[in-house]
Amino acid sequence: MARCLVFMVFQIYCLISTVGLPLEPPAELLQLGGGTVGGGRLSVDPADIQEASRDFGGFTRGEPLAVYHPRGTDDVASLVRAAYESASGIRVSARGHGHSISGQAQVPGGVVVDMSHGWRAADDVHGRRRNSQARALPVYSAALGGHYVDVWGGELWIDVLNWTLAHGGLAPRSWTDYLYLSVGGTLSNAGISGQAFHHGPQISNVYELDIVTGKGEAVTCSAAKNPDLFFGALGGLGQLGIITRARIALEPAPRRVRWIRALYSNFTEFTADQEKLISQHGGRRRFDYVEGFVVAAEGLINNWRSSFFSPQNPVKLSSLKHHTGVLYCLEVTKNYDASTAGNVDQEVDALLGELSFMPGTVFTTDLPYVDFLDRVHKAELKLRGKGMWEVPHPWLNLFVPASRIADFDRAVFRGILGSRTSGGPILIYPMNKHKWDPRSSVVTPDEDVFYLVAFLRSAVPGVDDPSKSLEALARQNRQILDFCAEAGIEARQYLANHKAEPEWEAHFGAKRWARFARLKAEFDPRAMLATGQGIFTPAGSPPPLLSDS
Repeated sequence: MARCLVFMVFQIYCLISTVGLPLEPPAELLQLGGGTVGGGRLSVDPADIQEASRDFGGFTRGEPLAVYHPRGTDDVASLVRAAYESASGIRVSARGHGHSISGQAQVPGGVVVDMSHGWRAADDVHGRRRNSQARALPVYSAALGGHYVDVWGGELWIDVLNWTLAHGGLAPRSWTDYLYLSVGGTLSNAGISGQAFHHGPQISNVYELDIVTGKGEAVTCSAAKNPDLFFGALGGLGQLGIITRARIALEPAPRRVRWIRALYSNFTEFTADQEKLISQHGGRRRFDYVEGFVVAAEGLINNWRSSFFSPQNPVKLSSLKHHTGVLYCLEVTKNYDASTAGNVDQEVDALLGELSFMPGTVFTTDLPYVDFLDRVHKAELKLRGKGMWEVPHPWLNLFVPASRIADFDRAVFRGILGSRTSGGPILIYPMNKHKWDPRSSVVTPDEDVFYLVAFLRSAVPGVDDPSKSLEALARQNRQILDFCAEAGIEARQYLANHKAEPEWEAHFGAKRWARFARLKAEFDPRAMLATGQGIFTPAGSPPPLLSDS
């Protein structure tokens, strides 16, 4: 079967790369690509090609020669092994649900492995067929001291959540703000949200992985078994292999959430309170989620997050009438259930009593835990209804050391941006470095506390305001990066979009780069995986006007 797949993939590659081949593939190629190959399906259907050519960023495209739909780990291994053994070195990229922002999952002229469907036949790495109609149930492990669940790498986190809640009232411990992302995709980056200060990122909450390496070998790995591959792949940007299974740590899920926001005009007080809150770890004497965002005072009501406020919870901003610049909003939650509901008011009041927010600007709401976790999807549905979702997203995500966050505020929030904080959320919240395993491939600032600063803005084509155009937002991203470099702020890009190997080497630093390059040579010696990242091989022409944004 593997030799047959080698021949078929190589034949497709040769046909498409032939000089003078028309844009419409010949009939024999359509017939070949549409057939069943091994257990999966290799497709050159124009609809599949078009879907695999785009991503959430929306400003770059990269057409693959084919899209492969696997049914399990064995299929992925067969495809990658075929590419590895081919004379021409076919490039391969895994694609979850297309939420990369700079073409990281695209592979022009290669094969995209569509991981979005695969639970129906999730073989383990030994070829044993699991129940083809059901996901794995959560399991309790005495050795691990808790529950876990095995999930397919292309599974959406929202589906994992619904499954584990339905089977034991359990939930993963660590989240991203948006749940319609694939498990393998977030584990290849880090996976962060307001819970990361307490539980660490998602990569700190996984026990075991099945990975198909760049040699087409299916390998089970963990902290104790094949640890180099395990930690290297966590945050490894898809460079060492394709994650086909992840064993995710679970905890009992709370039933409800007290969701609280409070406003600040003083940045020093805002960050001091955030850092105080993430230093509280023990027992119930802490919030369960700590984030924040930046907003112009005059734009608060129309901000994308204003859906938090309701007619039953009116916003009274008379105290802000003299504030025309930048405001900072602290966002926290307290989880509770029937057994703890009686104490939640007292605990919240005690925690808030230690903070320095502006009087009269605390707003609260209560909602089910699932509704809080899935809050961004509700905003997505509203934006889709207005045609505002599938637009270019020139996002910029930075890890900024806490020692320089005040400098960043002065130069960026109150300088480069000024009052132009609309067009999408600008998040800012701190994390504890000791919650991140240093053996992973993620690069963070070398300080005990660092901040995520995320410019999650949208560029609407044809917009009248030139400051919201793709070109303007891209230039602004470049200004922010240039400021960090000139000011000596050792910020690190998260979901990075560097263009060439020297930039990536600077991103990692000499020691970590040497380790990462060694692992790449061991597990993907032909550098054929995830070339859209542009780390070890050219990723093609950079997206227009976006440079490192």
